[in-house]
Amino acid sequence: QVHLVESGGGLVQVGGSLKLSCTASGRTVRDYDMGWFRQAPGKEREFVAGMSRSGSNTYYADSVRGRFAIARNSARNTVYLQMNNLKPDDTAAYYCAASGRVNGGNYGRTREYDNWGQGTQVTVSS
Repeated sequence: QVHLVESGGGLVQVGGSLKLSCTASGRTVRDYDMGWFRQAPGKEREFVAGMSRSGSNTYYADSVRGRFAIARNSARNTVYLQMNNLKPDDTAAYYCAASGRVNGGNYGRTREYDNWGQGTQVTVSS
């Protein structure tokens, strides 16, 4: 079982940037397909970005493609989400998730993941 802890959230103005971190313990992130999700108040949790365990493949929601980037530092056992050109609609709690194996490339499906962090809040002010 891997334990995930997110950090790096905060308050930022429109157009600003934040870098979220997801630090794993108990297992190496290279053993998992990884995902970032977010959930705004009153809304369902939605997919933001994903990375295959090999690190070769990355996936993004249309709403963040070109602005967000997922990356991994295996030495630090950490997965990152670099967020640029932030918009008010990006305001949400952001969650890191790990999957033993995402089936059929369905990185956007929450039930593919069996390990979740506690979340970190991102607020974009206009």
